[in-house]
This record gives sequence, structure tokens and C-alpha cells, in this order.
Amino acid sequence: MSETHPLVLFMPSGRRGRFARGTPLIEAARSLGVHVESVCGGRGICGRCQVEVAEGVFAKHGITSAADHLSAWSAKEERYAEKRGLKPGRRLSCSASVEGDLVVDLPSDMAINGAVVRKAVDTREIPRDPAIRLLYVEVSQPDMHAPLGDLDRVFEALQRDWRLPRPTIEPSLLPKVQGILRAGNWGVTAVVAHDREADRPHLVALYPGLKNEAYGIAVDIGSTTIALHLSSLLSGATIASAGTPNPQIRFGEDLMSRVSYVMMNPEGRPQMTAAVRGAIRELTTRVCTEANVSPDDVFDAVFVGNPVMHHLFLGIDPTELGQAPFALAASGAIEMPAAALDLGLHPHARAYVLPCIAGHVGADAAAATLSEGPHRQDETMLLVDVGTNAEIVLGSSRRLVAASSPTGPAFEGAEISSGQRAAPGAIERVRIDPETLEPRFKVIGVEPWSNEPGFVEGAARFGVTGICGSGIIEVVAEMFLAGIISEDGVIDGRLAARSPRIVEEGRTFAYVLHETPDRSIRILQTDVRAIQLAKAALYAGIKLLVDRLSAEEGRPVAIDRIALAGAFGSFIEPRYAMVLGLVPDCALERCGSVGNAAGAGARMALLNREFRREIEDVVTRIEKVETALEPAFQGHFVAAMAFPNKRDSYPELVKVQPLPNRDAAGNPTLSGGEAGSGGSDEGGSARRRGGRAGRR
Repeated sequence: MSETHPLVLFMPSGRRGRFARGTPLIEAARSLGVHVESVCGGRGICGRCQVEVAEGVFAKHGITSAADHLSAWSAKEERYAEKRGLKPGRRLSCSASVEGDLVVDLPSDMAINGAVVRKAVDTREIPRDPAIRLLYVEVSQPDMHAPLGDLDRVFEALQRDWRLPRPTIEPSLLPKVQGILRAGNWGVTAVVAHDREADRPHLVALYPGLKNEAYGIAVDIGSTTIALHLSSLLSGATIASAGTPNPQIRFGEDLMSRVSYVMMNPEGRPQMTAAVRGAIRELTTRVCTEANVSPDDVFDAVFVGNPVMHHLFLGIDPTELGQAPFALAASGAIEMPAAALDLGLHPHARAYVLPCIAGHVGADAAAATLSEGPHRQDETMLLVDVGTNAEIVLGSSRRLVAASSPTGPAFEGAEISSGQRAAPGAIERVRIDPETLEPRFKVIGVEPWSNEPGFVEGAARFGVTGICGSGIIEVVAEMFLAGIISEDGVIDGRLAARSPRIVEEGRTFAYVLHETPDRSIRILQTDVRAIQLAKAALYAGIKLLVDRLSAEEGRPVAIDRIALAGAFGSFIEPRYAMVLGLVPDCALERCGSVGNAAGAGARMALLNREFRREIEDVVTRIEKVETALEPAFQGHFVAAMAFPNKRDSYPELVKVQPLPNRDAAGNPTLSGGEAGSGGSDEGGSARRRGGRAGRR
């Protein structure tokens, strides 16, 4: 506990500050711009201001948090708990006050400006051949002259009508078979699990009469968000989807913070396992309710996630992933009874977890590879899942290489002074006029831009609360194009004489993006540096893969297509990704988002068992490059700190977007060039249309 004012960290926003002991927790939150709803004005009646305290040692933040670092249980809380109930561990922030260092979690069900989970379902049609099948048979009735048992006659009918080898059976079904047969007048539907042809099928359930409902869930467990899709195993259609912030965020924003929490807190692993399983259970209930489906009709479940999420979900200690040689406890595909995961599905449902590629390239990267299929094509594809730990796959049908880069949480708004998760009120799009340096922006939940009629009224509901990952990318890129920051990422303080948007911030300068009497959203020099570090780590990892592939093929490898995957990748405009140097040069029309490719791959594995065999084979042929061990990494990293890159050219990009300090071929120049920017997302002003490409 701090001897000075205690330090309070609010999750999932990551905002923190020091407060005097006795400060009401709701006041601490609001002073940091963390919105905590309170309908009753702090009387302890509405219960909308509930919070949870995360307990343990949070080494990354230098915080030891405990429940007793809040004031004692109050009479208001006692009264509310008696009348309306409080979940275990919950407190009312209007009543509880700060008494020591704290990590405070704002539960997703209490957040009025809840994080927007932007992992939409992929709508492609998937050939259907699921591992779970519903097989209707009419069974011959007992005959004294053919004394075959009732269960054996079910097996006989399955072989006769469906050519199904004799299955094994759930033991709990044995005493129910005769009753089911007679209830169905000898017509029954068998629910059979048969993932691999070489294995014996397994009788999961038996229903009287014809049953024509069977469902499965495909789940992408991201370090920031969890997305779940409910699909019919009979039609292949996805009938409901839902997402939620990963509740593990309160234990650490990035993967290594969570590994560290496990190492320093004996109860850390079971706490995080329970948290993620509980979130998946709640999502399953939500989608089943929305689709009017019984969870008892969910017979199959497929899961993907990065290695740390993979291990924590399965209840495996991830400590070994936090240190070389980054050993996985299990890398191959895992099949198991879903009941072992306590997800509230049919008691005998099955679960399948896709294989991991390597220590920090997980089942989510394998699923994205399955979805986008670089191994099925001749052209060289770069597949990048941009997140707190970027996973990269490069190659074609000839060869595949993969790596991970520890980009950290900056791309998702963490470690940015005004950063936040994608939620209503967050700035997500930015344009800066190159002449006046005046910005305009879009806010999540509000349709008009900030300079358009209706914006003020629209923004009044949520406010302008911060800037999320896509907004960070765009504002830094716009600042570079407008000449506000140099190629090396330094904010030019000389522009303060030209625009009041450039202000002193300690020994450096900042750009004022939005300011009201209550709140100032500024891009600080430290924010620019955080983006530089994150994008340099990503680019250096990509360059190592290009180098490896070029060496193995004996020729320089050109990237034909770039696929940006994941929730964050879905909202990056490719032009800005190249302006910043997140990715190498490529024709813009061949660089774009592929959405939640990991979730799409999970659905493919859910609906067609042959896709499971395909990815199990492919991962054995992917060569892993460990970036930390490559001598060339540091050189690539240093060059990639510049915007877009100190050494590499961008000839395709400059065809549509002139860059400062680049010639017409996209090569770095010493003299510098015209710093262009986009005052218009519709295509640029008439002044720019003449000899320059318009900007959207």
C-alpha cells in the first residue's frame, strides 16, 4: 500500500490516478473520465454504480490490490443487498471510498458506455459435414424369436440405414434406452459424435421420435474481447452472435501481465479460468435466449485463442509461456467433453480446440489461416491479426512462415493518455486540414462528423470520452501527413505560432484534438512514441518473415496481398496502416480487412470436420520464426520507428497518397517532400485533385 495518496487503476479503460484516502470511488472514477452511471444520485438505491475489486499483486502497475483497501461495508450497501441483492465481490462505488491501492473493474453489465465488441460473424457459406450428426431410425420391435437387446437393435438400425459402425455410448444413456424407444413408438433420433473416420462413433443422446434441432458454438477467445457464434449443425446457418469484453482484463491488459499475475498470485490461474468460462457461459445463454434455443440442444463447441488464452481457458498454468523457450503445454488439437469446461451446454456435448502453431502463435492464428487459406493459393499473402500480441503468417501453397510481435495494448487505446476501448463516445475516425491544422472526427455511436449538423446533439448522449485504437492510428497518421510530426515522430513545437492546436506539454508539445471545459483530449509526444514502438515491433516481425521466405526461396519475395484480421484490424483503413508503416508496401486494392478471420475459421471447424483435419495438417508445415532470437530484428525495429519507414520504399502507396520526405517512387529523400493531408473523407478538395490523389 502506498504511503502517499493511494493509486487507483480502473479497468478496462486503464485510467489511473492517486487519490486522498476517503475519496468516494465514484468521484475518483469520474475525475479520470471513467463513466460510472448513478441514477439515484449516490443514495445507494439504483445499484448502477457497482464495481469489483481485483485482488492480488499487479507487478506491471506496481499495485497490490485488496478488497479491504476500500472502506468497510456501509449501511447503504447492506440495505441495497437485502432488497435487491449484490453479486459476491461487488461494491457500490457511491458508498465505498478509497483506503489503499486498488485495481477496480467496472463490470460490463454496469457500463452504460460498454465496450463495443466489433467481431462480426463471417457470412460465407461453409460446406456442411459436422462432427455431430442427427440420425433418425425406425427400430424393429422385440421378438422372442430374435432375442436381441433394445440397444443392440438401435445399433443395428444405425448400421442398416446410415452405414454407421457400432458406436460407443454415454453410460448415463443405458438405463434410458428402453423408455425412449417406447416413448417414440420405436422411432428415435440418435445424436452421434463422429469427428474422425478412423475412430468409433459415439452415441451422445437418444430422443423419441424425430428431432431436428442441433446447434454448435464457435468461440474466439481474444485477450481483449470474446466473440461467440451460435450455428445450426443441420443448416449451417449462424442464427445468433454475441460478444463481450474479456473479463480477464482486470488481471492485466496484455498477455504478459496476466502471466505475471499468475506467477505472483497463487489463485491467479483458477480466477482467470473461472472468469473466461463464466463469460462464455453468459454469452451462450444470451445467444440461446435470442434465438429461442435451449442450451441442451447445443451439442458441439469449437474454441480458438492465442496460447495464453488457450491455456487459461483449459485451466493450464501459462507460466512457461512467459519465459524462453515459451513451451506450450499442448500444441495439437484437443477434443474433450464440454462438461469438463462447465459451459452449460448439453451434458454430453463435445468440445474441440484448434491446434496452436507455436509458443506465441496460437489457435486463433491457425483458425485465421484456415479461413483465409494462404496455403491454398499461389500468390504470397501476408495475414496479420493485429492485437496486443500481433500474430503474423506469411506465405503461399509453397511455404508458410509465422511469427508473433509483442505490440502491446497501445493499438487498443491502452497506454495512450486519452485512450480507451472502442465504446460509444470514443473518437474512431480523424481528419486534419493541412492548412489550418483543424481536426474533424467521428465518434462511435454518432453518425455525423464533428463539423456536421447534428453532431452536438448526437454526442450529448455519450459525450466525447476519449480515443480508441482506430482513432489513434488515424490521428497520428494525419498529424504526420499534415507536418505536425516529423518522420521520426517528433511533434513540431514551431507550429504553435501557427495554430492554437499545438500546445506545450511539459518539455514537449501536444496536439489538442478536442477540448471542452470538462475534458481535453490531446495527443501527447508519449502517445506518438507508444504507437511508434508498437508499429515498429509489428513491422520488424513482418520483415523477418519476408527475409526468411526470401532466403528459403532463393529470391526476393514480394507480398501480393495483405489481409488485416481481428476486431482492430477490421477498422484500420489500409492507407493509414501503410502511412504509419504498420505493414509493408502493397497495392491498396489488395490490402484490406478480412474481419474476424479467427472466428470464421472456428465456424469452419464447427461445421465441417474435414477443415479440422486440414488445419491439423497445415500447422505441422508452418515454420515458426522466433523474433527475439533473430539478430536482424533490432535493425528492422529501429528503421521501422520512422514514419512510414527509414529504409523501405512505398511506391504503391505514393501512387494514391503522397508522403512527406518521399520521392515519386516512394523512396526516402533527404530534402523532404510535400506534406499532404486529407481534409475530406469524400475524396479531397479541388486544390488537391489536380496533381495529387484525393483522400477519403
